[in-house]
Amino acid sequence: MTQTWSVSDINRYARQTLEMDFRLQNARVAGEISGFKAYPSGHWYFTLKDSSAQINCVMWKGRNREQAARFLPHDGDAVEATGNVTIYEARGQYQFDVQWLDPAGEGELYRKFLQLKAKLEAEGLFAPERKRPLPAWPRVIGIVTSPKAAALRDMLNILRRRLPLAQVILSPTAVQGEDAPPQIVAALNALSAQQPDVIIVGRGGGSLEDLWAFNDERVARAIAASPIPVVSGVGHETDFTIADFVADLRAPTPSAAAELVTPTPLADLRADVDALTERLTEALGGVLRLKRLELAELRAQLKGLSPQAQLAGTRQHIDNLRARLNLALTHRLSLERERLTGLAQTLNTVSPLAVLNRGYAIVSKADGGVVRKAAEVKAGEALNVRVSDGGFGVKVAS
Repeated sequence: MTQTWSVSDINRYARQTLEMDFRLQNARVAGEISGFKAYPSGHWYFTLKDSSAQINCVMWKGRNREQAARFLPHDGDAVEATGNVTIYEARGQYQFDVQWLDPAGEGELYRKFLQLKAKLEAEGLFAPERKRPLPAWPRVIGIVTSPKAAALRDMLNILRRRLPLAQVILSPTAVQGEDAPPQIVAALNALSAQQPDVIIVGRGGGSLEDLWAFNDERVARAIAASPIPVVSGVGHETDFTIADFVADLRAPTPSAAAELVTPTPLADLRADVDALTERLTEALGGVLRLKRLELAELRAQLKGLSPQAQLAGTRQHIDNLRARLNLALTHRLSLERERLTGLAQTLNTVSPLAVLNRGYAIVSKADGGVVRKAAEVKAGEALNVRVSDGGFGVKVAS
């Protein structure tokens, strides 16, 4: 009769079988570190890999304390690990229990990174004079990233908050794996054809291997050749990729990239307009007070003059001063009006009313809530429509 095993029994037997094989105990394994994580508990978890396979590794707190003082591993490091092959019974996870690590060089991926960086730098692709300034008020913002990425949601939230009237175009692509580089290049080219004002190329953090698509020469040259300014927001603040060096601007994170491409928020702009208006009022008041004092001094001087000729000359001088004062005030007021007109035009550009004047409408429910999606209304529901010169009611047909 066939024996029936419990999951615990089979995992325990597999562990004991592996641990009884002397060739798999105190074994020395060469590979490249990837996905290294040091947890608050003090334990280290990472992967050792070569060109065709990988193995999960753990180095417990008690063993890595002395190790850290001698050699602290990082992603991309080529190492030789000494330890035992075993199974973590609770999860049935096959892993390498590392006792000691010795460095074996920089790692193949990191060497490739340095080689490509040196090559492109020698060609001048990183030169500061190649960097283009970002537009002050982008109307259309392009994003090259994965549509499933959390980084995309973070960027969209920031763009909606800081510049709600800007149009955002997503050019979707894979951001990890062998297929990612040609997809990123295609997404960049497709987006450039739509002529946005600025492009963000980004993804969230990860290991050197996870971010490797952005160290691909094809991606680097596509960014360098883009006719649109490109902001690179790849990984975390401490991550650097070739894309960062060739882009017009490097952001430490995707969220930071969204902030860099957007101007000062509208609330801050309104505050600036108010401050300028106050300064204009104070400046004009000061000019008027000064001219009144000058006129008062002239009147005092006239009281001491008796000859009619001097009186007539003084009157002429006063008339000249008044004309100059009027001319100066008119010129100053004209300059300040032009300045306020410019600020008003800027505010009008980002005003929702300007959008209505271009043929758009705002649809709201009876309770005042704005309708953003068709799924939010139902047949027979009464709605209010706001256009540029007023509003009217409608009823949903179907």
